[in-house]
Amino acid sequence: MKLSELYWHRITPLHILLWPFSVLYGYFLTLKKLCYWLDILPPIKLPVPVIVVDSISIDDGGKTPLIIWLIDCLLQQGYRPGIITRGNSDNPGLPAAVTSLSDPNVIGGKTFLLAQRCGGICPIWVGSDRIAVAQALLNSHPTCNILICNDGMQYYRLERDIEIAVVDFSEQSFGNGLVLPAGPLRTPLQYLRKIDIIVTNGKQNHYVDTSQWSKTYPMKLVNETAYNVLNPEIRQPVSDFKNKQLHAIASGDNVQCFFDFIQKTGLNAELHTFSENHQFVSQDINFADADVILMPEENALQCCHFAKGTLWALPKDAWVNSELQAIVLKKLQKI
Repeated sequence: MKLSELYWHRITPLHILLWPFSVLYGYFLTLKKLCYWLDILPPIKLPVPVIVVDSISIDDGGKTPLIIWLIDCLLQQGYRPGIITRGNSDNPGLPAAVTSLSDPNVIGGKTFLLAQRCGGICPIWVGSDRIAVAQALLNSHPTCNILICNDGMQYYRLERDIEIAVVDFSEQSFGNGLVLPAGPLRTPLQYLRKIDIIVTNGKQNHYVDTSQWSKTYPMKLVNETAYNVLNPEIRQPVSDFKNKQLHAIASGDNVQCFFDFIQKTGLNAELHTFSENHQFVSQDINFADADVILMPEENALQCCHFAKGTLWALPKDAWVNSELQAIVLKKLQKI
């Protein structure tokens, strides 16, 4: 367990020291937003509509599956979307296109997952300066007529037309309900009162007051069918692995929800965990006795260059009420 998880998911005496910093952080975000609202710091308006999709927690919270769902919806309606993202904060850099051949250790596992799922149907660019990344993408793909900004809720320099906040009510994501550094939340919950669209994942915690939020749209993450990494067209229900010699492997914020799923499904698996941003090597998935090696899709794709036929990926797909698609399209028509 990471040191942060020892206090982000509980209340400890350390929070006597951390809580004032969380308050200051919240005031800083408010002041920063006010400066852009008053044009003291001028925001940048791009020539195409921008949809910001972000989680209120440092965890993904279902944000990546939601972006994949959103890309599919926009394509079906005739839009030509592109994705901009900061990628792996440990490796910031100049704007660059992301493809299925990019190094996941440089761009980050979730960005690499987006490249695998969406790279063939829309451009994906990464870099530390989101404005520069967006301009580079639009220059390289002039037919792109809408941008999805992965992260960027507090990046007020980029003017957005639609803002979607993902709220994951699970214990792992929501933690103790406090803002950084005392908790895992990246924005005070009061900020959600002004968000355009709120997508919720999981059962609502009783101590969260949602009475002043705008309308929320529930999302369900479905991961019932795995596919073979070497032959993605081969798919099987996870329940088919119950009588197999199974090894389950995950890293970072995938660990808890993945292993919870393993237990809930009734699979008899030997569990293996790795730290966040772990760089997988062939030895990590080399088990002579394994009939099946099952990993979250994000982790499994990082092993595709040295994978064997026993490696299977478990994707997460977002199921969202069609009402969300209707409200997004309605807002876009008004731009």
